[in-house]
Amino acid sequence: MILRDKTKKVDMVVNLLNEALATEIVCVFRYKRHHFMAAGLSSFSAKAEFLQHAMEEQAHGNQLAERILQLGGEPNLSPEESLNRNLPEYAEGETLREMITEDLMAKRIVIDSYREMIAAVAANDSTTCRVLEGILAQEEEHAAERKCLLKILGPESKCPRSIP
Repeated sequence: MILRDKTKKVDMVVNLLNEALATEIVCVFRYKRHHFMAAGLSSFSAKAEFLQHAMEEQAHGNQLAERILQLGGEPNLSPEESLNRNLPEYAEGETLREMITEDLMAKRIVIDSYREMIAAVAANDSTTCRVLEGILAQEEEHAAERKCLLKILGPESKCPRSIP
């Protein structure tokens, strides 16, 4: 009976971690797209930040996959499953402002999700809790950077793809 309860808890944690992994995978794609698509004079620092965040999201995914393996689970790296399990809706944005706004909205969803996951595992799995807390801290940092970028761009910046 105790083993069955423990197995259920481990399965629940692995499922949560696979959901987080799916979200991180989709975030890598989003940031990579934004890195390549951002254009205009205001985009130079944003492009570099998009690429840096893509690498950080990839590192988060790696941490989650490693933890899943440590728990005896299997990381779900299926592209189709990642899109289906991803928490924030995938949105691309056309202008730099739209890209950053979409990222910020997605970050808020991801941050809430990590907080819920931490609450769900805190009492029974301190190792997973620490992994999630580390990722959460970086996600909160990303959100703060997005807010700052939006302030720098100002309310009416459209940043066209090409300069006429």
